[in-house]
Amino acid sequence: MPNSSSISQFLLLALADTRQLQLLHFWLLLGIYLAALLGNGLISTAVACHHRLHTPMYFFLLNLALLDLGCISTTLPKAMANALWDTRHISYSACVAQTFLFVFLMSAEYSILTIMSYDRYVAICKPLHYGTLMDSRACATMAAAAWGTGLLHALLHTISTFSQPLCRDKAVNQFFCEIPQILKLSCSGSYLREFGLIIFSASVFVACFVFIVVSYVQIFRAVLRMASEQGRRKAFSTCLPHLSVVSLFVTTVMFAYLKPPSICSPSLDLMVAVIYTVVPPLMNPLIYSMRNQELKDALRKLFGDILFQHR
Repeated sequence: MPNSSSISQFLLLALADTRQLQLLHFWLLLGIYLAALLGNGLISTAVACHHRLHTPMYFFLLNLALLDLGCISTTLPKAMANALWDTRHISYSACVAQTFLFVFLMSAEYSILTIMSYDRYVAICKPLHYGTLMDSRACATMAAAAWGTGLLHALLHTISTFSQPLCRDKAVNQFFCEIPQILKLSCSGSYLREFGLIIFSASVFVACFVFIVVSYVQIFRAVLRMASEQGRRKAFSTCLPHLSVVSLFVTTVMFAYLKPPSICSPSLDLMVAVIYTVVPPLMNPLIYSMRNQELKDALRKLFGDILFQHR
């Protein structure tokens, strides 16, 4: 039986069996990838270039857009290349890198979403203290903590996963290197350490989720007490996009990892993985730009400046 030292590459799950479907999947994934790059790239550029958007809320939105760009760039390009060239191979080192980057970016994104809920809580429930609690140093510290937490989380999981002896076939039952699928290749009973890390990560995930829920309970109570209808509308316009993004992220991840074993199948696992790795980076720019007038104005001005420069 092979072990981790003798494995030089893994075999990823093919998106389709026939050549025509493989090419169809390639063009479909390419369109999704370009749309995600465009949407998140536009938000990043608008926030960076427009001085009116140099506020804590948009600073964290910039971080979210960069993390979304990284997440979708970690999984889709390799899947597209495999579909285009009719191959399933990924080298051992590339699999390790893909696992590390995916866990790092997803963990940091969830941390940023948690911080964004705190930002909205302070802005609506403690507006007089907003300038003090959310000054530039505090925002930079919280963003650095989110990225650092993701880095540490990814290091621990990647080292723990790939230090396991791999005693089974090298076929990963997923279109990218996913930790649960790699653990299935390990020797029986040898992944208890990683299982402990997963329990710890799940506890942190639940704690952050509870924090977000409690924050929004306080936010909605404060909004409903507002006398001004315009004030309520403005508060909802800044909170609902973030709440939608959190709901999309949490529901897709929870369904991917907490679905009952009775409904597990390779095709369902593949479909769910595509949803939770592709849908949030694709939809987040749309969710934030649809209800946010400041962001719309910034994008309109950005396009106007570009068109004016080329005349």
